[in-house]
Amino acid sequence: MDKRILVIEDEPDIREAIAEALTQAGFTTFTAENGQAGLQTALAEKPDLILLDIIMPIMDGHQTLTKLRQDPWGQNAKVIMLTSMDDVQNIGAAHEGKIAGYIIKAHASLDEIVNKVRLESFT
Repeated sequence: MDKRILVIEDEPDIREAIAEALTQAGFTTFTAENGQAGLQTALAEKPDLILLDIIMPIMDGHQTLTKLRQDPWGQNAKVIMLTSMDDVQNIGAAHEGKIAGYIIKAHASLDEIVNKVRLESFT
């Protein structure tokens, strides 16, 4: 499989649980605890897919996505937004950044997240 996934999530429990589930599913997984660290990791590692939380300290998901899209590699990077809200505005704003999809954390099990990653990383 050898697909590389970056999880940018400020909640340690959520970040570690998602990363562990993806690793067990056969993905190579990187993590970052905020948007700034995530952007640096994304540009250094060039993962196949980025799971990007929206609400984070230092640099939120929208700012991270905007900066990612300014990079030649980042313009076409595949991103799935992670959100804790059913907030239509946030999801709409994320889609303007050409995302592959979004996951509402409260509504998604780890298996569902892994399946979404599997689906997106092979299309």
